[in-house]
Amino acid sequence: QVQLVESGGGLVQAGGSLRLSCAASGLTFSNLAMGWFRQAPGKERELVAAISRSGISTYYGDSVKGRFTISRDNAKNTLYLQMNSLNSEDTAVYYCAAKLAWYKSNAYYTQTREYGYWGQGTQVTVSS
Repeated sequence: QVQLVESGGGLVQAGGSLRLSCAASGLTFSNLAMGWFRQAPGKERELVAAISRSGISTYYGDSVKGRFTISRDNAKNTLYLQMNSLNSEDTAVYYCAAKLAWYKSNAYYTQTREYGYWGQGTQVTVSS
């Protein structure tokens, strides 16, 4: 069973930066395609960024392109999300998610239903 633990959230001023981490355990991390999602109050959970298990392929939601960077360190079993130029619309609970994808090393996944494992979430609040 995969366990995902997010960290790095907090309160930041608009224009600032945060780096989220997601530590994975329970399965071979390099067999997992990963994603970062977020959910703001009253809104649906949305994909922020996704990355293939190899780390070669990445995807970003339109609202974060050019500001956020997803990366992974398979040796450390950790997923990252570097968030720059934060604004109030980035305020949400951020979740990391994992999908077993041992058969496709360069594929990322963009649909919530494709991910079978979820972390508990970390709150990011951007003050204006």
